Amino acid sequence: MPELPEVEALRDFLDTHLVGKEIVRVLPVAISVLKTYDPPPSAAEGTEVTAVGRHGKFLDLTLAGDPGGELHLLIHLARAGWLRWQDPLPSGPPRPGKGPLALRTALAGGDGFDLTEAGTTKRLAVHLVRDPREVPGVARLGPDPLAEDFGPEEFAALLAGERRQIKGALRDQSLIAGIGNAYSDEILHAARTSPFKPTQNLTPEEMTTLYTALRTTLTEAVERSRGLAAGRLKAEKKSGLRVHGRTGQPCPVCGDTVREVSFSDSSLQYCPTCQTGGKILADRRLSKLLK
Repeated sequence: MPELPEVEALRDFLDTHLVGKEIVRVLPVAISVLKTYDPPPSAAEGTEVTAVGRHGKFLDLTLAGDPGGELHLLIHLARAGWLRWQDPLPSGPPRPGKGPLALRTALAGGDGFDLTEAGTTKRLAVHLVRDPREVPGVARLGPDPLAEDFGPEEFAALLAGERRQIKGALRDQSLIAGIGNAYSDEILHAARTSPFKPTQNLTPEEMTTLYTALRTTLTEAVERSRGLAAGRLKAEKKSGLRVHGRTGQPCPVCGDTVREVSFSDSSLQYCPTCQTGGKILADRRLSKLLK
């Protein structure tokens, strides 16, 4: 799943390649992708992209030139979506069907981008709105963890009223925007904190350590991705992860074996030596099978 660092890198890429260009057509290919119908996709035709922003994991393309005022094309890539820059775009209209193509945006210069989504669970979402906060997922977002005004005091204040496991708190978009399954694993590993530790049990020193790990992990991931072409971002993300997706491999810090806890639709990875004092956390999926 693309998270804050990858979406920020895509924003940076599109800021260079897309701003100042005219949109010729926004063509939904998959029925499920477009979540708004007023204004219609045709309202984007003839508009100019004036800015590319980011709200958590949402990309925000600002479009000027519509008679009704400024428009925003909001894109959420969900778990299996991606943006593919095409220069030039393939000739001829795309064929609706079972392929990964979900939406195509054509530019006046002949280039443009495709939004694709792998798998059968279609969650990729595109909204065309006049105000980004019309999108419920944007309206409910918590603060951006890389914002200049998001300091250790603000972080501690967010967690002060929480009573749940820290892994879940970090992934809650209404609490902190942009962190998903992968980078929450990486942040907790850097902070040497168990993913199951209750937020209310964090000491002030642990809270400071966790904040530092959060900022450092995300900042370094953004810097690694900056300037890369869109097609290289997935590989860069995978290569930079220390524990997430590396079950059975040695921890790069201590050499212990990276372990996994599986859930119904996801899993987390951690290092017992670095994070849980050597304790092996129960695999929830396996525990259910043994009952």
